[in-house]
Amino acid sequence: MSTPTPELLLLEIEEIIRSMPSQRDFVANPQKCLPWLGRASAAMNAWDSLRSIAHFEPLVQQYSRVSAQSGNLHFGPTHQSLLVLLHQAQSDLRLKTTGPLSVGVPSGRVFEYFDEVRKLIESAKADLLFVDPYVDAEFVSRYLPLVSDGTAVRILTRERIQTLKPAVGAFVAQTGYSVVIRSATGFHDRYLFVDGLACYQSGASFKDGARKAPTTLTQITDAFSVVLATYEQLWAHATPV
Repeated sequence: MSTPTPELLLLEIEEIIRSMPSQRDFVANPQKCLPWLGRASAAMNAWDSLRSIAHFEPLVQQYSRVSAQSGNLHFGPTHQSLLVLLHQAQSDLRLKTTGPLSVGVPSGRVFEYFDEVRKLIESAKADLLFVDPYVDAEFVSRYLPLVSDGTAVRILTRERIQTLKPAVGAFVAQTGYSVVIRSATGFHDRYLFVDGLACYQSGASFKDGARKAPTTLTQITDAFSVVLATYEQLWAHATPV
């Protein structure tokens, strides 16, 4: 069997991350999750067989063994460890192929911008942090339905809370998802943090990217840890809405 190219393997890893079952899925019906585990294991082995055997396969076995067991099991640490390794493979393959995500979107190409953000949102399986002073009710209807079950959403904003808050309240009441809004001053940039493992900067507000002017969506790599720490600290001191 031929070895997949790094480009094809990157596409496979990204699709595996997007299709990853939630913790609730593994608890409620682990048998349905076994095909995903097999697919993920094969892809990680193709990426780095030694690292997969040493680190990824033991986590897969932890999930597989409980398929015949009953009762609620706490998968949080295992789930997070799987995510870390999958994102590590994704980042490594990006560096070897296309490089960090950097997308320029011409003015008026609203769907192109939306589609890029959609892929990032769907890749989150634990936590999403949106940083944007100007998100509103339209942001809720456009993006929150894309969030995977079991993924907590945090929104750090400022300007349009009066329209954002009731929209979030209605969304939470209907879906039962965890969505928290906090308000703070002293920031202007727009960021999306995925599972605390990746960060993307948007040149425009998420609610209207590329609607009236060209914009960009850029992955932050070298300064990731500093940017993450900055906005986690801002979140920690922000005012709950």
